[in-house]
Amino acid sequence: MTAATDSPLFPQVPESADAVLDGLDPEQREVALALHGPVCVLAGAGTGKTRAITHRIAYGVRAGILPPAGVLAVTFTNRAAGEMRGRLRQLGAGGVQARTFHSAALRQLQYFWPKAVGGELPRLLERKIQLVAEAAARCRIRLDRNELRDVTSEIEWAKVTQTVPADYPAAVAKSVRDAPRDPAEIGQIYAMYEQLKRDRDVIDFEDVLLLTVGILQDRHDIADQIRRQYQHFVVDEYQDVSPLQQRLLDLWLGDRDNLCVVGDASQTIYSFTGATPDHLLNFRTRHPDATVVKLVRDYRSTPQVVHLANGLLSQARGRAAEHRLELISQRDPGPEPVYTEYADEPAEAEGTARRIRDLIAAGVPAGEIAVLYRVNAQSEVYEQALADAGVPYQLRGAERFFERQEVREAGVALRGAARAGGNDALLDDAEDLPAQVRAVLSTKGWTSEPPSGSGAVRDRWESLAALVRLAEDFARAKPGATLADLVTELDERAAAQHAPTVQGVTLASLHAAKGLEWDAVFLVGLTEGMMPITYAKTDEQVEEERRLLYVGVTRARVHLSLSWALSRSPGGRASRRPTRFLKGLRPGSGSLGAAGAGGGGGIERGSGGRRKRRGPVQCRVCGATLTEAGEMKLMRCEDCPSDMDEGLYERLREWRSEQARELGQPAYCVFTDKTLMAIAERVPGSDGELAAISGVGARKLDRFGADVLAICAGEVPGGSDDEV
Repeated sequence: MTAATDSPLFPQVPESADAVLDGLDPEQREVALALHGPVCVLAGAGTGKTRAITHRIAYGVRAGILPPAGVLAVTFTNRAAGEMRGRLRQLGAGGVQARTFHSAALRQLQYFWPKAVGGELPRLLERKIQLVAEAAARCRIRLDRNELRDVTSEIEWAKVTQTVPADYPAAVAKSVRDAPRDPAEIGQIYAMYEQLKRDRDVIDFEDVLLLTVGILQDRHDIADQIRRQYQHFVVDEYQDVSPLQQRLLDLWLGDRDNLCVVGDASQTIYSFTGATPDHLLNFRTRHPDATVVKLVRDYRSTPQVVHLANGLLSQARGRAAEHRLELISQRDPGPEPVYTEYADEPAEAEGTARRIRDLIAAGVPAGEIAVLYRVNAQSEVYEQALADAGVPYQLRGAERFFERQEVREAGVALRGAARAGGNDALLDDAEDLPAQVRAVLSTKGWTSEPPSGSGAVRDRWESLAALVRLAEDFARAKPGATLADLVTELDERAAAQHAPTVQGVTLASLHAAKGLEWDAVFLVGLTEGMMPITYAKTDEQVEEERRLLYVGVTRARVHLSLSWALSRSPGGRASRRPTRFLKGLRPGSGSLGAAGAGGGGGIERGSGGRRKRRGPVQCRVCGATLTEAGEMKLMRCEDCPSDMDEGLYERLREWRSEQARELGQPAYCVFTDKTLMAIAERVPGSDGELAAISGVGARKLDRFGADVLAICAGEVPGGSDDEV
């Protein structure tokens, strides 16, 4: 066995079609061999569905049954499509098209537009929200920022459900959908938005699908040309298709049935975008002769995590729940899920950050840890807590890896060094490929030790470090590989958007976490009103929230932590309750506890470290009870008169900027504006007085206290300890 065969990142291309089937379990193998007629794969979380369908395509191509150019595999995200292309390339089936619905449709639209319509395709509108704002203004309807975002989402929903503006109010009523404004007003804005697009000769992303459908319906010659090109279709995440996407798929297929769909009704979490599991659940009705394969062997999660996931679905109701899959873990036992109750949200964030720091100290890579929440607005308190704890993090949904400036610059430098070969003095002392890469990237900011703190400097270092690790893996997998070979590999990965892992704790919403997995997952903010979310009122909406939590649970491989806070802010009334979805599953929550919890675990009472329960916080000026976190830091109402020393505040801000630059952190990670204002108002003269200000904890007191007290005393600070 060669070193390359051992590498999961750079496996050898299988020598034959039969070798493609090696390592598949019986059900995955059945999927791979089902190459004719309609095929429906019901795949539970962590059961290797991507492995099954990529091996199916690769086996068909390598066996000469499927022509690579005649296969179109479609999925829902660029990341998933990129991963599929990467896997197919590694299996020797690199000529297969793997795209999102929008990408495939846009390619066809650009190609056929001159023939079908004439002229150039209208410009694609990257962001529609500004045009929606203008449409609302023209209709003399005022929208605040949140309403603008919600109305934009409503227009997108209307278009993917093929609802025209005039029919929008009736469609909303029929779907029992909560519109963010009067449906008649939204219909009016929608109609004006469409008019503005026509006037300016632009189209949006939904139009890409609508126009492609229109051309294929009207021009049979073009439809026939596409059907001659693609004879075989694979659709991943089929539970998430919208009526419009299904219509496009039907037109691609024509009267043929060479279609393989893969999905899990229990992971339907995008109904607000128009997605529906009905196409998956009705597949056998539409195709009575379909081959149906169920994948239930879970290779991702420990039995403890799988037990909780199964327990969640066992209480589900509705049509999707009737088709739930009972997962069977294939992994060794691990720790029980941990349930933690905190007094307030800041305490929950601090406790989570401490646990994460402990996991990292125990050897779990930061890139294998995630904090998942219901809405993006919850991220800020966790960003602050992780920054305070010196833990690097990355927000999910950031710029693609290969599009980052530092990665592009690194690619140029590596390409130049590869061309120079032995003539580059930089590589004189580099004995092997990883050493060469480290030498080249050291000119771009890579160092053997990471910079302290987080922020832009740390983000840049993490990107370069990911390239160094990739080079090390590549060299182990392919002994004798050159720098030019690595550059070729990077180019192919960039084309497939197959990025290496960046080492930082992931902060993401539960929706954004779909399709991802980590060694350790922290599900936070699990209270009624957040999970399920307040506006989930109908039974089906509540069941979708349960499925969302199920998706969150099944992202964890080994460590799973679930937590909630009894109040929003310190001193607040402890009126919150943990989510109903954990009733009977977490210990002490009902008669199902013993069966549902897997025989272990327990609820911990999170102290939040130094944080203690306090009574209501009152304004020091007018005596009113304070509820906003910023007001509680100032100890006064926002609009009460301030006695802040403006000069001191400016000196503190200048000092903070200097500290942030030195540490490579955002300024707020040193102190927030509100904390600096509170310091400038109260002018502390001792450690005790400074520590009493909200936002100045023990760690920051140790790190910055001497400097802050010196500035407050009118002295020049004597420097601070940069050590994290």
